[in-house]
Amino acid sequence: MDNKNKLAFDKKNYTLMLVGIAVLIAGFTLMTMDKEQYGFGVVGLTIGPIVVMAGFIIQFFAIFAKSKQNK
Repeated sequence: MDNKNKLAFDKKNYTLMLVGIAVLIAGFTLMTMDKEQYGFGVVGLTIGPIVVMAGFIIQFFAIFAKSKQNK
């Protein structure tokens, strides 16, 4: 098998990365949409950071997920 043309990740990894980026953007958007002063509302302090953390967890799994060919 020729390893020169092989990419570091396969399609599954890139798809998970795109999903993770979308979740991160959604989380940061949720934090900015809070109507309370200085972001002290429930959305800005609780829901937004949880969504951002979920995005980073998805990114972690996207990087470390192995394809079935490499096992």
